[in-house]
Amino acid sequence: MCVRHTLLCSRPRSQNIIQHLHIRTMNVSNNCSVTNLELYHHVRLLEFVLYNIIFFFGALFNAVALWVFFCKIKKWTETRVYVINLVFADCFVICTLPSMAYLLWNKSTRDELCQFIEAMYFINMVVSIYTILFISIDRYIAIKHPLKARTFRSPSKAALLCGLLWVSVIIGATLQLWQRHATLCFQKDTSAPATLGLLSIFFVFTLPLVILTFCSVEVIRNLKKHLNTNSPEEKLIQKAVHVIYADLIVFLICFLPAYLGVLGRFIMERIGATCFLLQVMKNFSSVTRCIATSNCCLDSICYYFVTKEFHEVLLLPKSSTEKTDQIHPSETHTC
Repeated sequence: MCVRHTLLCSRPRSQNIIQHLHIRTMNVSNNCSVTNLELYHHVRLLEFVLYNIIFFFGALFNAVALWVFFCKIKKWTETRVYVINLVFADCFVICTLPSMAYLLWNKSTRDELCQFIEAMYFINMVVSIYTILFISIDRYIAIKHPLKARTFRSPSKAALLCGLLWVSVIIGATLQLWQRHATLCFQKDTSAPATLGLLSIFFVFTLPLVILTFCSVEVIRNLKKHLNTNSPEEKLIQKAVHVIYADLIVFLICFLPAYLGVLGRFIMERIGATCFLLQVMKNFSSVTRCIATSNCCLDSICYYFVTKEFHEVLLLPKSSTEKTDQIHPSETHTC
C-alpha cells in the first residue's frame, strides 16, 4: 500500500520536474535570442580600437579629400557631385565613431543620444553605399552607352538624384529606428517582423551588391576591348581597369562580410539556433560592422586614383572617327 502510494505520489512530482526543466530551457533559449547575448571581451576591445583607428585616418583622409575637391578641382561634373556627396556621407559616419565606440564599450542604454548616433550612423552608411552604386551606374552608362549618356547625365541631375537619396534614406531610416525595441545601444531588435528584416537586407546590401558587380564587370569588359590595339592609350586604359578592379574588391571586402553576417544572424534567429551559435554570429556581425565602416577610409584612397589616373585617361584627344565610342573625360574618372 505504501509502495503504491509512493508511486502515485512520485509520478506527478517527476512530471513537474520535467515540465519545470522544459520551461526553464525555453526561457534560456528566449533570453539568448533577445537580450542576454554578450560580446566576447576581446571582440569588444577590438571593436573599440578599430573604431578609433578608423576615426583618426578617416578624418585625416576625408579632410584632404574635401580640400582637393573644393580648392583644386574647379569644374563641376557628374563625378564631382557624386564624389563630394560620398565625402560628406563618409565624414558624417566618421563623426559618429567616437560616440559610437564609447556607447558600445560602456553598454549604454538606448537613450536620446544613442538614438541620434544610431540614426546618423545608419543613414550615412546607406547613403555612402548608394552613392558608390550611383557612381558605378554613371560610369556604366558613360562607357557602354556614350550617346545616351548626354541625355541621362548632367551635374544638375546628379545633384537631384543625391538629394532624393538623402530624403528617402533619412525618412526610411528614422521611421525604422524609432520603432525599434531594444534595451542597449546598437542592439539588434529581434522583435521586428521578418518581412521588414528581409527588405532591409535586400535594399541595403543585396541590391547594391548585385548592381555594382554587374556594372563593374561590364565596364571592365568594355575597356579591355581597347587593349592590345597598340594605341597610345593602352597603358592608361590598363590603369583604369586596375582602378575599377580595386574599387570592386574594396567594396566586396568591406560590405560582403557584413552582408553575410546580417543574413546569417537573421537565418539563425528564425530557425531557433543554439545560444552558442547565436553568440558567435553576434560577435561575427560586430567585427564585420567595423570592416564595413572602414570603407570610409578606403574611399579616400579611391579619390586619389580618381583625380590622378582617370583624369589622365580621359583628357587625351580623340579623333573624330572615335567619338561615337570614346571615353569622355568627365564620364569615367569615377571611383
